[in-house]
Amino acid sequence: MNNIGVFCAASDRLDAHYYELAEQFGKWLGENGKTLVYGGANSGLMESIAKGVKSTGGTVVGIVPRILETKRRASTYIDEIVPCVDLNDRKAILIDRSDVLVALPGGVGTLDEIFTVMASHSIGYHTKRVVLFNLDGFWDGVIEVLHELDRKHFVNVPLDRYLSVASSWEELFALL
Repeated sequence: MNNIGVFCAASDRLDAHYYELAEQFGKWLGENGKTLVYGGANSGLMESIAKGVKSTGGTVVGIVPRILETKRRASTYIDEIVPCVDLNDRKAILIDRSDVLVALPGGVGTLDEIFTVMASHSIGYHTKRVVLFNLDGFWDGVIEVLHELDRKHFVNVPLDRYLSVASSWEELFALL
């Protein structure tokens, strides 16, 4: 797995340790010859992870919606910009260009991306996995909801076919 898709927050109002987490993950990607494929914004965890990748000489592919380009919100750390029409287009390209998708802490957009990967896998569009990086229990609530859906038989394909949870750096690196 060389092309690592990452979903994460674009907010600049988070606690500092989230930016450090994203930059640290970016450094690991670059040091290990992985290519970051992400949403391309110049803010929040998106900018931090791209900065980390570039600081170690890695490659960054930004899937950048037209609205970000026109508002000059695309990161300057991007090596390859892949323009797209909107968020739906961005998700489709990001999934296509990635071998696996990792969700760092994020908000509504990240949830949308996670669920899109899982839903499209469950009906056969692809066989890619999403990894929730659950450091400090960030994704505990989402994981609980997913397991409840599974227990009540609202999940037709077993979750473990397309969802992994990493609660430590070691677990995350082992999955990649």
